[in-house]
Amino acid sequence: MFHAPAAPAVPVTTPAAPAAVAVANPGPLGLAAFALTTFVLSVFNSGLVSNTALSAVVLPLALFYGGLAQFAAGLFEFRRGNTFGATAFVSYGAFWMAFAGYVKFVVPGLPKEDAHLATGLFLIAWFVFTLYMTVAALKLDLAHRAVFVTLTLTFLFLALGDLAQNVTLGHVGGWLGLVCAVCAWYTSFATVTNETWGRKVLPLG
Repeated sequence: MFHAPAAPAVPVTTPAAPAAVAVANPGPLGLAAFALTTFVLSVFNSGLVSNTALSAVVLPLALFYGGLAQFAAGLFEFRRGNTFGATAFVSYGAFWMAFAGYVKFVVPGLPKEDAHLATGLFLIAWFVFTLYMTVAALKLDLAHRAVFVTLTLTFLFLALGDLAQNVTLGHVGGWLGLVCAVCAWYTSFATVTNETWGRKVLPLG
Protein backbone atom coordinates (compact mmCIF):
# COMPACT_ATOMS: atom_id res chain seq x y z
CA MET A 1 0.00 0.00 0.00
CA PHE A 2 1.28 3.42 -0.87
CA HIS A 3 1.91 5.78 2.08
CA ALA A 4 2.37 9.49 1.67
CA PRO A 5 5.58 10.78 3.23
CA ALA A 6 5.10 12.21 6.71
CA ALA A 7 5.32 15.95 7.08
CA PRO A 8 8.47 17.10 8.81
CA ALA A 9 8.02 17.67 12.51
CA VAL A 10 7.77 21.32 13.48
CA PRO A 11 9.32 22.06 16.85
CA VAL A 12 6.85 23.54 19.30
CA THR A 13 8.18 26.67 20.91
CA THR A 14 6.71 28.55 23.81
CA PRO A 15 6.73 32.30 23.20
CA ALA A 16 9.03 34.07 25.59
CA ALA A 17 7.34 36.10 28.26
CA PRO A 18 7.68 39.82 27.61
CA ALA A 19 10.35 41.45 29.68
CA ALA A 20 8.99 43.38 32.63
CA VAL A 21 9.07 47.11 32.03
CA ALA A 22 10.86 48.93 34.80
CA VAL A 23 8.80 51.69 36.39
CA ALA A 24 10.66 54.56 37.96
CA ASN A 25 9.96 55.34 41.59
CA PRO A 26 7.13 57.93 41.56
CA GLY A 27 7.58 58.70 45.27
CA PRO A 28 9.94 61.68 44.90
CA LEU A 29 7.57 63.32 42.39
CA GLY A 30 4.53 62.83 44.60
CA LEU A 31 6.34 64.14 47.67
CA ALA A 32 7.76 67.14 45.80
CA ALA A 33 4.33 68.07 44.43
CA PHE A 34 2.81 67.76 47.87
CA ALA A 35 5.64 69.70 49.56
CA LEU A 36 5.67 72.66 47.20
CA THR A 37 1.91 73.17 47.21
CA THR A 38 1.72 72.74 50.98
CA PHE A 39 4.56 75.22 51.47
CA VAL A 40 2.91 77.96 49.40
CA LEU A 41 -0.48 77.54 51.09
CA SER A 42 1.11 77.40 54.55
CA VAL A 43 2.88 80.71 53.99
CA PHE A 44 -0.59 82.27 54.01
CA ASN A 45 -2.08 80.02 56.72
CA SER A 46 0.79 80.87 59.08
CA GLY A 47 0.29 84.59 58.62
CA LEU A 48 3.73 85.13 57.09
CA VAL A 49 1.95 86.83 54.20
CA SER A 50 -1.08 88.71 55.47
CA ASN A 51 -2.54 89.80 52.12
CA THR A 52 -5.02 86.96 51.60
CA ALA A 53 -5.83 88.15 48.08
CA LEU A 54 -2.42 86.82 47.06
CA SER A 55 -3.43 83.31 48.18
CA ALA A 56 -4.98 82.83 44.73
CA VAL A 57 -1.47 81.77 43.66
CA VAL A 58 -2.16 78.46 45.42
CA LEU A 59 -5.01 77.43 43.09
CA PRO A 60 -3.03 76.62 39.92
CA LEU A 61 -0.44 74.78 42.01
CA ALA A 62 -3.20 72.85 43.78
CA LEU A 63 -4.76 71.87 40.47
CA PHE A 64 -1.74 70.98 38.35
CA TYR A 65 1.20 70.11 40.64
CA GLY A 66 -0.16 69.19 44.04
CA GLY A 67 -3.22 67.72 42.32
CA LEU A 68 -2.55 66.29 38.87
CA ALA A 69 1.14 65.42 39.25
CA GLN A 70 0.62 63.81 42.64
CA PHE A 71 -2.43 61.90 41.41
CA ALA A 72 -0.36 60.54 38.51
CA ALA A 73 2.38 59.49 40.94
CA GLY A 74 -0.21 57.54 42.88
CA LEU A 75 -1.34 55.67 39.75
CA PHE A 76 2.24 54.58 39.11
CA GLU A 77 2.47 53.39 42.72
CA PHE A 78 -0.43 51.05 41.87
CA ARG A 79 1.70 49.74 39.00
CA ARG A 80 4.58 49.11 41.39
CA GLY A 81 2.34 47.31 43.87
CA ASN A 82 2.78 49.91 46.61
CA THR A 83 -0.56 50.06 48.40
CA PHE A 84 0.49 52.78 50.83
CA GLY A 85 2.02 55.05 48.19
CA ALA A 86 -0.94 54.61 45.84
CA THR A 87 -3.47 55.38 48.55
CA ALA A 88 -1.55 58.39 49.81
CA PHE A 89 -0.67 60.05 46.50
CA VAL A 90 -4.01 59.49 44.77
CA SER A 91 -5.86 60.72 47.86
CA TYR A 92 -3.78 63.84 48.45
CA GLY A 93 -3.69 64.59 44.73
CA ALA A 94 -7.49 64.48 44.82
CA PHE A 95 -7.41 66.60 47.99
CA TRP A 96 -5.58 69.41 46.22
CA MET A 97 -7.89 69.31 43.21
CA ALA A 98 -10.91 69.30 45.53
CA PHE A 99 -9.39 72.19 47.48
CA ALA A 100 -8.96 74.24 44.30
CA GLY A 101 -12.55 73.54 43.28
CA TYR A 102 -13.85 74.29 46.77
CA VAL A 103 -12.10 77.65 47.04
CA LYS A 104 -12.89 78.71 43.48
CA PHE A 105 -16.46 77.52 43.05
CA VAL A 106 -18.00 76.64 46.43
CA VAL A 107 -16.75 79.16 48.97
CA PRO A 108 -18.11 82.23 47.12
CA GLY A 109 -21.62 80.79 47.35
CA LEU A 110 -21.53 79.84 51.04
CA PRO A 111 -23.24 82.05 53.65
CA LYS A 112 -20.42 84.05 55.18
CA GLU A 113 -21.54 83.47 58.76
CA ASP A 114 -21.37 79.67 58.37
CA ALA A 115 -18.63 79.17 55.76
CA HIS A 116 -16.09 78.36 58.47
CA LEU A 117 -18.16 75.31 59.48
CA ALA A 118 -18.01 73.86 55.98
CA THR A 119 -14.27 74.44 55.78
CA GLY A 120 -13.77 72.96 59.24
CA LEU A 121 -15.73 69.84 58.29
CA PHE A 122 -13.67 69.49 55.10
CA LEU A 123 -10.45 69.65 57.11
CA ILE A 124 -11.64 67.34 59.90
CA ALA A 125 -12.44 64.65 57.33
CA TRP A 126 -8.91 64.89 55.96
CA PHE A 127 -7.52 64.83 59.49
CA VAL A 128 -9.25 61.47 60.06
CA PHE A 129 -7.85 60.04 56.82
CA THR A 130 -4.36 61.34 57.58
CA LEU A 131 -4.49 59.99 61.13
CA TYR A 132 -4.99 56.39 60.03
CA MET A 133 -2.43 56.80 57.23
CA THR A 134 -0.01 57.93 59.94
CA VAL A 135 -0.63 54.67 61.81
CA ALA A 136 0.27 52.78 58.63
CA ALA A 137 3.30 55.05 58.08
CA LEU A 138 4.80 53.95 61.42
CA LYS A 139 6.11 50.94 59.47
CA LEU A 140 8.09 53.27 57.18
CA ASP A 141 11.32 55.19 57.71
CA LEU A 142 11.67 58.20 60.00
CA ALA A 143 11.41 60.74 57.19
CA HIS A 144 8.03 59.45 56.03
CA ARG A 145 6.79 59.22 59.61
CA ALA A 146 7.72 62.87 60.15
CA VAL A 147 5.73 63.89 57.07
CA PHE A 148 2.57 62.14 58.23
CA VAL A 149 2.77 63.13 61.89
CA THR A 150 3.21 66.81 61.02
CA LEU A 151 0.49 66.61 58.36
CA THR A 152 -1.95 65.10 60.87
CA LEU A 153 -1.29 67.96 63.27
CA THR A 154 -1.57 70.48 60.43
CA PHE A 155 -5.05 69.30 59.48
CA LEU A 156 -6.11 69.18 63.13
CA PHE A 157 -5.07 72.73 63.98
CA LEU A 158 -6.39 74.18 60.73
CA ALA A 159 -9.73 72.45 61.32
CA LEU A 160 -9.94 73.65 64.91
CA GLY A 161 -9.00 77.15 63.83
CA ASP A 162 -11.87 77.25 61.35
CA LEU A 163 -14.45 75.58 63.58
CA ALA A 164 -13.62 77.80 66.56
CA GLN A 165 -12.91 80.83 64.36
CA ASN A 166 -9.62 81.14 66.20
CA VAL A 167 -6.91 82.83 64.15
CA THR A 168 -4.11 81.69 66.46
CA LEU A 169 -4.99 78.01 66.00
CA GLY A 170 -5.07 78.55 62.25
CA HIS A 171 -1.63 80.15 62.35
CA VAL A 172 -0.27 77.21 64.35
CA GLY A 173 -1.67 74.92 61.66
CA GLY A 174 0.08 77.04 59.06
CA TRP A 175 3.44 76.75 60.81
CA LEU A 176 2.97 73.01 61.16
CA GLY A 177 2.23 72.94 57.44
CA LEU A 178 5.56 74.64 56.77
CA VAL A 179 7.35 72.02 58.86
CA CYS A 180 5.46 69.27 57.02
CA ALA A 181 6.43 70.77 53.65
CA VAL A 182 10.11 70.83 54.64
CA CYS A 183 9.90 67.18 55.79
CA ALA A 184 8.26 66.15 52.51
CA TRP A 185 10.79 68.10 50.44
CA TYR A 186 13.65 66.45 52.31
CA THR A 187 12.16 62.98 51.84
CA SER A 188 11.76 63.63 48.12
CA PHE A 189 15.28 65.07 47.91
CA ALA A 190 16.85 62.15 49.75
CA THR A 191 14.98 59.49 47.77
CA VAL A 192 15.69 60.91 44.31
CA THR A 193 19.33 61.61 45.21
CA ASN A 194 19.94 58.14 46.63
CA GLU A 195 18.33 56.44 43.63
CA THR A 196 20.15 58.62 41.12
CA TRP A 197 23.55 58.06 42.74
CA GLY A 198 22.83 54.37 43.31
CA ARG A 199 23.87 54.51 46.94
CA LYS A 200 22.86 56.07 50.24
CA VAL A 201 23.82 59.72 50.07
CA LEU A 202 21.20 61.18 52.40
CA PRO A 203 19.66 59.32 55.35
CA LEU A 204 15.94 58.62 55.62
CA GLY A 205 16.13 57.20 59.11
